Amino acid sequence: VNGTERVIVSQMHRSPGVFFDHDKGKTHSSGKLLFAARVIPYRGSWLDIEFDAKDIVFARIDRRRKLPVTSLMYALGLDGEQILSTFYKKITYKRTKDGWRVPFDANRFRGYSTVNDLIDADTGKVVLEAGKKLTVRQARQLQEKGLKALRMSDEELVGNYLAEDLVNPKTGEIYAEAGEEITEKSLKVLNEQGYKDLPLLDIDHVNVGSYDQFLMVDEPEGGRPDEGLQAVFRSVFPISDFSGTSMLEFVRYEFEPPKYDVDECRQRGMTFAAPLKVTLRLIVFDIDEETGAKSVKDIKEQDVYMG
Repeated sequence: VNGTERVIVSQMHRSPGVFFDHDKGKTHSSGKLLFAARVIPYRGSWLDIEFDAKDIVFARIDRRRKLPVTSLMYALGLDGEQILSTFYKKITYKRTKDGWRVPFDANRFRGYSTVNDLIDADTGKVVLEAGKKLTVRQARQLQEKGLKALRMSDEELVGNYLAEDLVNPKTGEIYAEAGEEITEKSLKVLNEQGYKDLPLLDIDHVNVGSYDQFLMVDEPEGGRPDEGLQAVFRSVFPISDFSGTSMLEFVRYEFEPPKYDVDECRQRGMTFAAPLKVTLRLIVFDIDEETGAKSVKDIKEQDVYMG
């Protein structure tokens, strides 16, 4: 401009919030929609949550290398059971002399394809023959007729997923972990140990998928918060050698709200929104001179209007 070279700097700023999208079926050859979400804070790193073609959920921080989203959850202090309980309901199967008793819920069993006969756990009557599909209308009618629970065999438990760790309270031996798929071998061990109640995840692959569950099966971090934190740290800073102090500073920067003293606020020229009305509370205590015990004597409140 007028013989002087100028640099144009974009002043556009992406609005903070959570944005959901999909790839319109362009990534996978089958046209399957791969969903994604992007969390954009007012300041700080962007967080992307993505599904892949195998329905495994991944996370990216600032569009860097992807990592299993459970690594991020572990880094935030959650364990396997807490993650699963956040995404899935828990169904308790109770051992009986004839098999396993499971509560009947019309919404849960709609669209259920039967391999064996569906049997009323209380009466022993067959409510739906093997090889048939339970429609929404049939499921609702069965519930209206008073069906409370179904009888399941050991065979029908195989392929389900545990909602909790099953541990020997005396020895500490872990028989099975949360998120683990039940096999004929593991079910035999649990039966030998005398388990009468089995907490399972409400996953039927019809009404409820197993996205997060499969992610946990493939979880390389072993479900430990410190290892999950290392995975997140490496995805942001791809270096092989790092210290606990470096990770601590990273956590403070990424996950804790920023703190500023008065001088920093002046230097940064920052302004903060304050409520128009603030309630001040003055509490007066009585202190016993002998015992040092403290008791509330009086509480005074006053509303102060700003500006």
